Amino acid sequence: MIRKIPLAAALALACAFPAVASSMPDAATQAKITADLKAQGYEVRKIDSEDGMIEVYAVKDGKTYELYLDANLKIVRSKEGS
Repeated sequence: MIRKIPLAAALALACAFPAVASSMPDAATQAKITADLKAQGYEVRKIDSEDGMIEVYAVKDGKTYELYLDANLKIVRSKEGS
């Protein structure tokens, strides 16, 4: 009975925090993102994945940005950095 309590707690935690798919875009997708954003005046510094979206760290006009792209590679949210 004592062993069942930690197992039950682990299962409860696993259900409380569902796994978030954080698959990185492949090389071809990253190249397309870089080319598309370059055409818009951005300099891409890093491409990552967060919360099921593609996250791009970029610079434009001397300002840093975190850009969030959807599955169609469209910017759906941006956050200006320092």
